[in-house]
Amino acid sequence: MAVHGSEDGLRFAVLGPVQAWRDGTELDLGTPLQRSILAMLLLRESRAVTPAEMIDAVWGEDAPPRALGALRTYVSRLRAVLEPGRSPRTRPELLISVGRGYALRLTGGVLDLTLFDRGLQEAEAARRAGDRAGAAESLRASLALCTGEPLAGAVGPYAEHQRDRLVERRMSVLETLMDLDLELGRHAHVVSELIALTADHPLRERLRAQLMLAYYRCGRQADALATFADTRAALIEELGIEPGPGLTALHQRILTGDPSLAPASLPAADPVRLAPADPPEPARPPETAEPGAGAPELPRPAQLPAAVNDFTGRRQIIARLCTLLSTQGGADGVPVAAISGIGGVGKTTLAVHVAHTLHDLFPDGQLYADLRGYGEEPVAPESVLAAFLRALGLPADIIPDGLAERSALFRSLLTDRRMLVLLDNARDAAQVSHLLPGSTGCAAMVTSRGKLADLAAARLVDLDVMEPDEALTLFGTVAGAERVAAERAAAMDVVAACGFLPLAVRIVAARLAARASWTVASLVPRLADERRRLDEMRVGNLAVEATFALGYGQLSPAQARAFRLLSLPGGPDISAGAASALLALNPTDTEDILESLVDASLLEAPAPGRYRFHDLLKLFARRTGERAEA
Repeated sequence: MAVHGSEDGLRFAVLGPVQAWRDGTELDLGTPLQRSILAMLLLRESRAVTPAEMIDAVWGEDAPPRALGALRTYVSRLRAVLEPGRSPRTRPELLISVGRGYALRLTGGVLDLTLFDRGLQEAEAARRAGDRAGAAESLRASLALCTGEPLAGAVGPYAEHQRDRLVERRMSVLETLMDLDLELGRHAHVVSELIALTADHPLRERLRAQLMLAYYRCGRQADALATFADTRAALIEELGIEPGPGLTALHQRILTGDPSLAPASLPAADPVRLAPADPPEPARPPETAEPGAGAPELPRPAQLPAAVNDFTGRRQIIARLCTLLSTQGGADGVPVAAISGIGGVGKTTLAVHVAHTLHDLFPDGQLYADLRGYGEEPVAPESVLAAFLRALGLPADIIPDGLAERSALFRSLLTDRRMLVLLDNARDAAQVSHLLPGSTGCAAMVTSRGKLADLAAARLVDLDVMEPDEALTLFGTVAGAERVAAERAAAMDVVAACGFLPLAVRIVAARLAARASWTVASLVPRLADERRRLDEMRVGNLAVEATFALGYGQLSPAQARAFRLLSLPGGPDISAGAASALLALNPTDTEDILESLVDASLLEAPAPGRYRFHDLLKLFARRTGERAEA
């Protein structure tokens, strides 16, 4: 099917740059306008074109006053190029006059587009005869004639329109060829080709579907699902639509391992088309897509820890979190709440309570992981993803090894589902960034002592200690409401000595509940001694000091030194200048240290340039300093 080279006579090309050859030698076709006139004559296939049609095709609304004269000049020049030995007195044999118009006489095999169509006809004949390999070979031969952007070098409205048409024809044939190759079991061979094609044409769903199928048949289910997730994201971002029914159905079949996707059971490829492919089924706008509708039945994990039955208070922040997490499919993407605060302030208890409150909003399940971010061995994101994927029904042997691959597969499985992910006790943003869902029907909560300001798109929620009345209610709930009501003033002194910290209040109340002979007032002197106060806040495996020690253990030597020294002054807070003198550091380094302790929830910044400890943290810092000196 060569268009030029060793063949004799004239040859023309429009499936790349507009070109012509005589006996293998390329001809000089002149200016872009002159090439545009030739291109139009070539595409009209020997049919006459009037001067008015040519002028409109080449210049459109910008035709110059003397466009007709310019057109006749270009035609004359083309005749000279195409028939260089013709006498001026001899009638042209190629670019002829027909009435008041012009036509280009072409014989079979002269134009690359004619050969392209002939290849498609041969492919269709081979396909009908059951020769899929022959059909694929004919299609590849036709596609080899496409040497670049169609009609390159031609200008004007007509060339632009025809260029788009020829590009679409080429893409339709490419897609048909990919179908044939997949039917022939060449899935491993076409993966690289489809990767390149989808990169160049990210919104063509048929190519994306073929890549998903090729991946799946190569045993790369995770890559297939990740391809769907990427496609869906691209369609929503670029066009504001969901994938069409065909692609969505394939995604669901891959999720469930549909045996009909095996090579031998695939249907025959669509007939080779000489015209552009029929338009795909219309995709659905995101707002009309029903998350979870039609999705394959997958496990609905319910991994949340049990809710605390004596939870109390926090009404405003609960309302804020519920509002944030119930915002589905908005422009801000997946709602993510990052709850931070000092150890013992009740971050996990609050998050679990909110998650149970929103249970009905996430009918496809809830995933939970304790990341142990402040323990000796924080949980690796890869391990969390493996556990999540198993909980979602994936066999261990198809879970990919890499973090990025597991994360992509996780997001794919959550597509079109409403699930809540609770990531508890995170060390930093890096530990959780790959664990967040990508579907706008989902939501996530993250708890951490650090503020996670670098967690993309997260809403930061700083959890403070309880209000005095809330702390008193919690104390009464655990210790006994009647005992607390009988000694309300003493009970208020107790919760104040606890710094209104929920963990401290709960521990002291639990100790009181276990001692029927104790009075609330008897706790006041026990807690008044600052040197023993932390010792009184220990029951069973719970201890305020041990909770603080986890955060302290994550500090650098410089941070730990500052943490200890800052507890020495007796005032309620300290200025940045005084801290600089105390730490023997310049103001810049001092501010960096102070702000890093604020970010770690080990120090508070009540006003610009002022810093203070929570009362119990200050006691812990002093005790730690004394032990360090000893």
